[in-house]
Amino acid sequence: MKADLCGKTRLAKAFENKGFVAYTVAGDPSVKESVIAAKALVRGGCDVLELGVPFSDPVADGPVIQKADKRALDAGITVDGVFEVVREIRKFSDVPLVFLVYCNIVFRRGVDRFYDEAKEAGVDGILIVDMPPEESGPALKASKRTGIAQIFLVTQTTSDERLDKIVEMASGFVYLVSTLGVTGQRAEVSEKAFPLLEKVEAKTSVPVAVGFGISKPEHAEEIVGHGADGVIVGSAIVSIIEKFSGKCNGESKDGANGNEMTVTDGKEKDKETEEMCNELSEYVKSMKDAMKNVMR
Repeated sequence: MKADLCGKTRLAKAFENKGFVAYTVAGDPSVKESVIAAKALVRGGCDVLELGVPFSDPVADGPVIQKADKRALDAGITVDGVFEVVREIRKFSDVPLVFLVYCNIVFRRGVDRFYDEAKEAGVDGILIVDMPPEESGPALKASKRTGIAQIFLVTQTTSDERLDKIVEMASGFVYLVSTLGVTGQRAEVSEKAFPLLEKVEAKTSVPVAVGFGISKPEHAEEIVGHGADGVIVGSAIVSIIEKFSGKCNGESKDGANGNEMTVTDGKEKDKETEEMCNELSEYVKSMKDAMKNVMR
């Protein structure tokens, strides 16, 4: 299932009525189970699915996602396996798909090759989380050529000069980091996120989505209430998957090396898989409902 529109356009449309971005790590805890989890998130109503490309040194991520990266790597995931996950998701959904990936993976494979393969698989946007905007020329060139959106992070330490460059280069959406530090659930949304949100939105027409530390419906409600175009959640979702890790009916390396893989919703799921999927779907619905409450 592939859409005709380019990634930049598809992502822009996903945020027209406030978008919920659900993050998972591709291949966590296995390729097959990560596809099953993705299906549950789509069923719950996520507007964008963000796939973390597992990396051995994910410095921007907190312990929950670091452990997910390790589970996926231990299960044998490769970059080829990540593209396989995308292709499997594309068999049942045209939800916009975004990669969160680190520089080493992209540049080791070759920027043009990585973007071409991502395009072929069905990826709409790429965030290279540790890529300085001043060194983003090759990625921007590949983004423009393939139509894949180039997403950038904005943080509380981003200077005004760098922010101007980022909003000029960004497409799809701008990822606003709500708090200093790494990913992970927080009790409250940092109040410092909102002046930054106002500043970024004044500089660009590209949608602005807020992530890092977001986990509760009241967080989503507060962020959308301050004018954000979207909400991004990672650790809370990955924690649900972690809770069921090893208990579901996925096979650890199924599909990672190009083997035939089948995901038949409802028929081959055991009780644990069903519970995980229900929990993921209900979580997404709760966040979407909170966002809708603000718009009523």
